[in-house]
Amino acid sequence: MQQWIKEVARGKRGARNLTYEEAKQAAEAIVTGNASPVQTAAFLIAERMKTESPEELLAFTEALRNSSKTLNLSKAVKDAVIDFAGPYTGRHSFLATIPVSLLLAGNGVPVFLHGSDALPPKYGTSVKNVLDKLGIPETDPAQTAHSLEETSIGFAAAETFCKPFVRMRKIREEIGVRTVLNTAEKLVNFSDADKLMMGAFHRTAIQKMHPVFQHLTYKEVFIVQGVEGSEDVPVHRGSFVFTIKNGVIDSFILKPE
Repeated sequence: MQQWIKEVARGKRGARNLTYEEAKQAAEAIVTGNASPVQTAAFLIAERMKTESPEELLAFTEALRNSSKTLNLSKAVKDAVIDFAGPYTGRHSFLATIPVSLLLAGNGVPVFLHGSDALPPKYGTSVKNVLDKLGIPETDPAQTAHSLEETSIGFAAAETFCKPFVRMRKIREEIGVRTVLNTAEKLVNFSDADKLMMGAFHRTAIQKMHPVFQHLTYKEVFIVQGVEGSEDVPVHRGSFVFTIKNGVIDSFILKPE
């Protein structure tokens, strides 16, 4: 692990992006717990300062997915379900995704939500926090798949589906900043969905993510420059919406009026 920390932590001029194979080794060491908490924190902070490359983001996404449980869905539901990937740090404003998901499910469009208790740096209200208050219990993959099949809506508590998140929570809380995990956790795809809708803060970040989707299994992706970096479209201003289909990226501006 030390060799990968040295490469990404050499400072502004000396740091370099890891190749996919190098990043894969580092990501697997962190996700499996072979890297110590100190090494994990050092690597994540160095990556934060350098900014992760698409290859590094892909490596962390795949490492998390390899350590996660996924849903066993019928082909009809799998082909139709939309994975809404909200920020795990939570929100300080209205979470439109939840009522929208209920409306979609009520009209026969299967939707899948996932998240955890709020994380830094925001510590806002997360989707899981709201569902906990509504009395919706955490379920295992079989129960969640049944819910999606029967009611067209399902929710995964990330730390139930991906145990490495449990171990990494303390590290993330103590360093208190966004890391490569903040994006990778949105892309784990617990439902094995073909369609994804997620948010991001900046257009440059969205464009930088494009190469990652060439290696993931999604067939259709919508990335919104949304409220607080979420997938919720703002109603007070225009926002960029990027679409990725068959590997081709396109965009349009959605104006509320």
